[in-house]
Amino acid sequence: MKGQMTSRPMRGVLSVRADANPTAVLAQLQAAFEEFKITHTTQIKGVEAKFDDVVTRDKLDKVSADVLSLQSALDTAMAKIAAGGAGGNGARVKDPEYTKAFSQHIRKGEVQASLNKGTAAEGGYVAPIEWDRTITDKLILVSPMRSIARVQQISTAGFSKLFNLRGTVSGWVGENAARPETGTPTMGSMNYLLGEIYANPFATQQLLDDALIDLESWLAAEVQTEFAFQENVAFISGTGANNRPNGILTYVTGGANAAVHPFGAITTVNSGAAATLTADGIVRLVHALPSAFTPNARFAMNRNTQRDAMLLKDTTNQYLWQPSYQAGMPSTLNGYPLVEMPAMPDLAAASKSVLFGDFDQSYLIVDGIGSRILRDPFSSKPYISFYTTKRVGGGLLNPEAMKALNTSV
Repeated sequence: MKGQMTSRPMRGVLSVRADANPTAVLAQLQAAFEEFKITHTTQIKGVEAKFDDVVTRDKLDKVSADVLSLQSALDTAMAKIAAGGAGGNGARVKDPEYTKAFSQHIRKGEVQASLNKGTAAEGGYVAPIEWDRTITDKLILVSPMRSIARVQQISTAGFSKLFNLRGTVSGWVGENAARPETGTPTMGSMNYLLGEIYANPFATQQLLDDALIDLESWLAAEVQTEFAFQENVAFISGTGANNRPNGILTYVTGGANAAVHPFGAITTVNSGAAATLTADGIVRLVHALPSAFTPNARFAMNRNTQRDAMLLKDTTNQYLWQPSYQAGMPSTLNGYPLVEMPAMPDLAAASKSVLFGDFDQSYLIVDGIGSRILRDPFSSKPYISFYTTKRVGGGLLNPEAMKALNTSV
């Protein structure tokens, strides 16, 4: 169909600084969303007139990407404020050449590399005579499952949970009537096993001694970020291989674990179109969730799907998606908070690209005793290894508290 926006890449025209003032970003977001609505209205008129205006479509792509970028920047800024405001010290870079080269090295994201100060590409950039003593962390998209799902700390090899399958029967009786035996409730159970994730980066002792930054702390932070990325992908789509968590999508009807939970699978609602979102589909998805779970319900989708959700309107011509006009609050879809999850799949025929429900009651993350770091200076001289492990598991808690949108008619 002419004018359809399902395959073009998102191209924004704004570049938002990581340390931008939240108030300024909020003002930009409000202005950008107004421009988005005007541009989208113009594009719709062109489609209705059977005139495919390429310029308007391209502008709409850029404006919608800007809105999402500003919303993400606002969320990030407020998260930093809530966490105490971590940032650079604002000092002027003393050695731009070293700083640029080191920045390029960091962007490769190769935390498994053997670092040494003799080879610039392997870490020498962090030990110049003069260098700005700050590191800008590489941006890694980390799914926020830990912030919305239930987390259980354990100190054993696994965790087992019982589920009441009910079955109690009652009845009315007269004063002298017999009281025969009634039905008794039954129980079901699920086991949540812990898997292990590890990393083993190396660095030379001389580099650790001479670097003007705390490389040991930096390596630890890099490993933790990598762990967060890997485990959160598993929380969405993990297959259970090597005891990794079973992702929530595997419990959806038709998934590999659809028959595992005693309560059954996470049921789906059709979007109403072969491979796209529809406003009716979103409304049906919301109303398919029992009202007992709606007070803490939220949508989850990736950035590309969120772009398409921005274009949906209700019967009164109002947009279902609304940006956050209050710093620290998430954007909403049909009145419910929307969480951006990079690990969710893109829209496609029969994809499960949108989840809606109470994640705290739907998915359980099981943590072991935390991360362990073994500093080994003996096995691979002259390198110091930082053998890091973490045990974590995950699985479905209650399928009744979650619904999935199936992109199908």
